[in-house]
Amino acid sequence: MEYREEHDSLGIIKVPKMALWGAQTERSRHNFAVGPVMPELVVRALINIKKAAARVNKQLGQLDERRALLIEQACDQILAMPEMMSSFPLKVYQTGSGTQSNMNVNEVISHVAHELDPHLLIHPNDHVNMAQSSNDTFPTAMQIAAFQETKRVLTVLEKVDQTLKGKQEEFWQVVKIGRTHLQDAVPMTFGQEISGWRAALNHSRQALQANLILLAELPIGGTAIGTGLNVPEGFDQAMVAELGKIYRLNLVCAPNKFQGLANHTGINIIHGIFKSLASDLVKIGNDIRFLASGPRAGYEELVIPANEPGSSIMPGKVNPTQIEALTMAAATVMGNDTTITFAASQGNFEMNVYKPVIIQAFLASADLLAGVTASFEEHCLRGLTVNQQRMHELVDNSLMLVTALSPHIGYEKSAEIALTAQRQQLTLRQAALQSGYLTADEYDQWIKPLAMTNSQSTD
Repeated sequence: MEYREEHDSLGIIKVPKMALWGAQTERSRHNFAVGPVMPELVVRALINIKKAAARVNKQLGQLDERRALLIEQACDQILAMPEMMSSFPLKVYQTGSGTQSNMNVNEVISHVAHELDPHLLIHPNDHVNMAQSSNDTFPTAMQIAAFQETKRVLTVLEKVDQTLKGKQEEFWQVVKIGRTHLQDAVPMTFGQEISGWRAALNHSRQALQANLILLAELPIGGTAIGTGLNVPEGFDQAMVAELGKIYRLNLVCAPNKFQGLANHTGINIIHGIFKSLASDLVKIGNDIRFLASGPRAGYEELVIPANEPGSSIMPGKVNPTQIEALTMAAATVMGNDTTITFAASQGNFEMNVYKPVIIQAFLASADLLAGVTASFEEHCLRGLTVNQQRMHELVDNSLMLVTALSPHIGYEKSAEIALTAQRQQLTLRQAALQSGYLTADEYDQWIKPLAMTNSQSTD
C-alpha cells in the first residue's frame, strides 16, 4: 500500500495515500482497533453540524464566504455518496468524548474541500471546527441521532397499535378463559385481552412522545466545558435554528450547557422507556406463544402464521419464531439499558466520558425495537387467528365460572361446588345441581360466560 505523510500537533504520521482522513484519524485507527464502528447516524449528524457551523460562522462574520461555501459543498458531497461512509472507520471504543470521530469528520471534510478547490486552504480545526469543540459537537450529534431513531420507534408502535386495534374489534365478542397465576380465572373476551396489550404499548408510546423534547435539547455552543469559550454571541441559537432546518425538527438550545456536556439525562430517560417497552413486548409475545402452544398438547387457543418450517427433524412443526426473535432483541435492549445507566453516571466534573458507548447502545436498542417489532407486526400479529372451538371448550370446562354464583349462594357454598367438581371430575353444572344449593334454571340464568366478561360495558 502507498502512503502519504500527514502531521498534527504530535508530529508526522503515514496515512494510506487514497484515504480522505488525516493524521488524528490515522492515530485513532491504530490506537483503538476493537469494537463496532461509530454509528452512521452519528457521523452524518456531525457532518450536518459542520455544514450548519459553516453557514452560521459566515453569518456572524467569523468565516469568509468562499470557505463557508466550500465546507458546505464538501459536506453535501459526503452526505450524498453512501460509499463515502467508508472514510469514517473509527471505533466506538475510543476516547470517551468522541474527539477522534469529531476530528475524523473535520479531516475528511477538509480533504474533500481540497479536492473541490486545491487553491483554498480549509483547515480541519481552524475552519471546519470553528467555534466548536468535540465536547459540544459530539453530544449534539448524539441528541440528533437519538431523536431520529426514537421517532422511528414511534412510527412502528403506531402501526402495531393499528393492527392490534383491528384484532381487538374482530375478537371483542369471542369468549375465552382468563388466567391468573397460570391457573384458570373468570371468563373474558380475547378482544379484552388484546386491549390490555394495546394499552401497555400505548403507555410506552405516550411516554416516548411526552419525553421526546429532552432529545431536542442541543448543547452546541458550550464548547469545552459549557462556558462557550471561543464562541461568538448568538452562535448557539443560530446553530439550533440551522440544524432544525436541515433535519426539519423542532430543536432547542439546551437550557444548561454544563448539564448538556456532563449528563445524558434525556437519552437515559428515553432508553428507560425502551426498556419498559421491551418488557411489555416480552410479556405480549409470551402470552401469544403460550396461547398458541400445541397444536394438540398445549393451550391451542391461538393460531400463529406458519412462516417457515419449524424443525429440521420434525415434519410439519410450526414454531413461534417471530416471538423468539422479539424476545431475544428485548433481552439485548435490557442489557443495553444497564450499559447506558452506568455510562450515564460517569459525568465526572464537567464532562461525561462514556459518550460513544452510550449512543451506540441507544441506537442499537432503537434499531432492534423498530426492526423486530415491525417484523412481529407483519409476520405474526397480522395473521393471528383464534381457535374459537378450543376457547369455548375451555370456558365450558372451567371451574372458575363458579365465581358468578357467589353473589347468589355465597362464597363458601360456591367454593364447595368447585372443589367437589374437581375432586369428582364433574362439570361445574353437575356439581352445582348435585349440591342442591340452586336449580338448573338458576344455574343457567346466573352462569352466562359472555355476560360475565362485562364486554358490553367496556366496548
